[in-house]
Amino acid sequence: MAEYKSLSPQQLRRELEALRQQYEAAQKKGLRLDMSRGKPGVTQLALSLGALDAVGSASSLKAEDGTNVCNYGAPLGLYEARRLMGEILELPPEQVIMGGNSSLNLMFDCVSQAYTHGLPGGKGPWCRQETVKFLCPVPGYDRHFAVTGHFGIEMIPVPMTESGPDMDVVEKLVAGDDAVKGIWCVPKYSNPTGYTYSDETVRRFGALSPAAGDFRIYWDNAYAVHHLYATDGKKDTLLNLMEELEKTGREDMAFLFTSTSKITFSGAGIAAVAASKTNIDCLNRRFALQTIGHDKVNQLRHVRFLRDITGIEAHMKRHEALLRPKFELVVRALSRELGPLGIASWTNPRGGYFISFDTLPGCAKRVIALCGKAGVTMTPAGATFPLGQDPEDKNVRIAPTFPDMEELREATDLFCLCVKVASLEKLT
Repeated sequence: MAEYKSLSPQQLRRELEALRQQYEAAQKKGLRLDMSRGKPGVTQLALSLGALDAVGSASSLKAEDGTNVCNYGAPLGLYEARRLMGEILELPPEQVIMGGNSSLNLMFDCVSQAYTHGLPGGKGPWCRQETVKFLCPVPGYDRHFAVTGHFGIEMIPVPMTESGPDMDVVEKLVAGDDAVKGIWCVPKYSNPTGYTYSDETVRRFGALSPAAGDFRIYWDNAYAVHHLYATDGKKDTLLNLMEELEKTGREDMAFLFTSTSKITFSGAGIAAVAASKTNIDCLNRRFALQTIGHDKVNQLRHVRFLRDITGIEAHMKRHEALLRPKFELVVRALSRELGPLGIASWTNPRGGYFISFDTLPGCAKRVIALCGKAGVTMTPAGATFPLGQDPEDKNVRIAPTFPDMEELREATDLFCLCVKVASLEKLT
């Protein structure tokens, strides 16, 4: 198998014709496979069914402090739930507020509140300011970009490296423009690259000197415990951002988010936001106007099922046993089918839910279209960039988690075929 660039134009055309015949045969299979989002598979969700029986009688509906979880009360969330989520974030429960089932909902709320009412240290609501900007590491998480895009916030792409966002760019932009109000971060097993921020990157975040007093780091630690190689002792570690901020007296500069969406039930988990006392007090006053309290029954259910960080780690090793073979299947196929051809590159993550894949420039949309026509739904090309605009049209997010192994094998084989076809169309 030779690199495509070493082939003559005639050889390239012959190869393309042969691959198009293979593609037509694949279309006739009538595949209906979904790799569009990082959803847990059915077997993963089944790991948490025991949580449904964790609160099973009237006598068991009391929290540690005696609160009846079926009634009003505990607007910040059950203390034991705040403690559990604090263990994931490595922060004390006093710095944690429980939300509903979605950390994305909490992120939206934090941006929305800043937009309409401002944040401590700022000059009032963002909506009354001429320009508001956010830094967006790319490739990144499409739903983050959708939130800031919804409010008309200008999004500035920042290159993502294996150590995290390019901090030279971040530091310059943050220090030089008081319209820059925030940055989106998925610091551990990032979406979609799988990279974990280095210690140096986290320290530099902790020492940022923003021009805007209401600048915030939106630290979405969605994959804090989602290792693929923990059983081999190869899990990534992440420096504690809040500790780094406290060292420099900048503890008000961050909101930290996490949830159990990919630990227990993706649609019925629990979520939390953590921050400094100043920010927690501000958020609490505003959240109190939205709700008297989120679902405490579900909070108690999760605490009793997961117990503590040790219980979470044991539970996540069961997830690892299901997910690791899927990621390895995809990486093996990419290496076998595409590696020798010189037409693509990809990440090989040690955790998280995605593989970031780069085609030749100008091919990503074509690859996704070919996959769709043959029955494999994938995340739209460009989704990992603000406004869905990948300037090089090359990045694709692969989500191996949802299909079973046989479906994943079929989908990956088809994906590789589509990459070859799109690449040869470009080269010829």
